[in-house]
Amino acid sequence: MAPACNLIRGLKANQVLADRAYDADRLYDLILDQGGEPVIPPRRHRKYQHAYDRLAYKLRWGIEGFFAKLKQWRRIATRYDKIAANFLGFVKLASIMFWLRARPEGS
Repeated sequence: MAPACNLIRGLKANQVLADRAYDADRLYDLILDQGGEPVIPPRRHRKYQHAYDRLAYKLRWGIEGFFAKLKQWRRIATRYDKIAANFLGFVKLASIMFWLRARPEGS
């Protein structure tokens, strides 16, 4: 759990969304100490099943699905563009393409 703690240490966030595998007291306490709300479902073996925002956790899958779609683009998955600005530009272009496909006809 140390890599996850090091990743969020010093970052300000209202909510931190993570999978059930990240349900550790050390990570949970770090999020609370930094003023955030952990949105991590408890593992089944815990004696105390802490509460979490179920709606925020459910909406997390929409974000993960978007990143899964981005990885289908070979240029993004393999990171052909080594310059960050070019890579970000292509991510934006792919995002626009997804948005245009998702819009209903006539709007």
